[in-house]
Amino acid sequence: MVSMSTEEGSSESKRIMLFAPCAYNLAETSRMLEIAKAIRCHPEGCRAFELAFISDGGDFEQLIEKHHFPLTRLEPRLTPEKIEFIAKVDRGEKFAPAFTDGELKARVDAECACLRKLRPVAVVTGSYVTIPVTCRILRIPLVWVIQSTWLPEFFNHGAGMTDSIHFAPLKSAADLCVRAFINFWIRYGFLNGINRVARQFGVAGFQSIFEFWRGDLPLVAEPAEFSGATLPADFQFTGPLIASEGFEIPQEVASVRRDRPLIYFAMGSSGRPGIVAKILESFEGMPYQVVAPVKFQLERVAGVRIPANVIVTSWLPALEVNRMADLAVIHGGIGTVMTAALAGKPVVGVGMQPEQVANLECLVRLGFAIRVPKSKNPAPQVQAAIRLLLRDETAKRKAAQFAHVVAKWDGPKLAAEALLARFGNTGASGRARQANQIMRPTQSLERCPPGTGFANTPGGPL
Repeated sequence: MVSMSTEEGSSESKRIMLFAPCAYNLAETSRMLEIAKAIRCHPEGCRAFELAFISDGGDFEQLIEKHHFPLTRLEPRLTPEKIEFIAKVDRGEKFAPAFTDGELKARVDAECACLRKLRPVAVVTGSYVTIPVTCRILRIPLVWVIQSTWLPEFFNHGAGMTDSIHFAPLKSAADLCVRAFINFWIRYGFLNGINRVARQFGVAGFQSIFEFWRGDLPLVAEPAEFSGATLPADFQFTGPLIASEGFEIPQEVASVRRDRPLIYFAMGSSGRPGIVAKILESFEGMPYQVVAPVKFQLERVAGVRIPANVIVTSWLPALEVNRMADLAVIHGGIGTVMTAALAGKPVVGVGMQPEQVANLECLVRLGFAIRVPKSKNPAPQVQAAIRLLLRDETAKRKAAQFAHVVAKWDGPKLAAEALLARFGNTGASGRARQANQIMRPTQSLERCPPGTGFANTPGGPL
């Protein structure tokens, strides 16, 4: 165990809870930070765990250090060009492996060296692509922070992309096509290479993406009422993990004119810059004011015209500004979706990838959102949807009602307590056993038996 002295208790009595976010993604980094902060503030959690982070690159490593969590920067580092390439594969815009086998092996080597030194009681992640392999090699428990739109039933029923098809035979055919596309995208872009590298280290690969992001304790970062999904017995809803980074509200936003509707336009850190620019320019001359924390994306597009009724900013305290607005235009990442839901505002969404499309469809089903399909220029449809929702009193009422549902869930606290219940009571003998396990090479792990768990689902594994 790595010794880290603290005021709350001796380091000898604590175990390291290690967080592995993709620090180029604001939403994922924020979710990991919210859990870590909740543990640090928990009267038992702060005595049970030392908290530490690892990262291989990204602009949001600074947020981790801002909150004074130990951060190990792993090599090889992800360059901005590599991060953009991964994002294009993730959005389905480039059909290529996100990493070469050599890159994946180098990552696993670095992670194994780091984790053998830290000896964490568990690793918490949201999409750190090689950490599941590393945890299998070292036999360290893995905690995934996921969402219900990652579960098999959503993939088997069109992932939200076929909901508008009402003729049953046609919908079934469309569902199969969507599943086939997502299967190819995930396997070719990520899973095939991960499995090849796992075999190099003598451990089993993953039969399906569901097995990959299952881990030992899956935490579903949303309210149970969001999608209506029924979770497997060992999965747990935590409620939303919404960022509370303390970003300041600029004076120009705080004093924005309120004599006409206010639109909050945010596309997270994964919004496609070209699409963001086209939507932003389409606000020109519209009868409402817009606050748009999209400076991050616009810096990548030349010659963008910023309309007079649009205030462009860097990152903002999303929940506070959402509450100021009359409507949110978002990309459908689970963070922006949960923030809009907690703010109680109708949503117009343009999903950049299947997961985001499925998230937005959950809001559509709840009655206070319109999803616009992703295209080279979805701006005309976005503006039409805004006009409809601004006049839709039923959607406004349903959004406000669902906000009360979301507010009942304390996501960070529930996630912290789930980790404490599972990993917080390891005695000295248990820690010694785990240390021996981590230092000893493992044999190949058995795969899920046919017909059990997530390895075999209707339609075949992804």
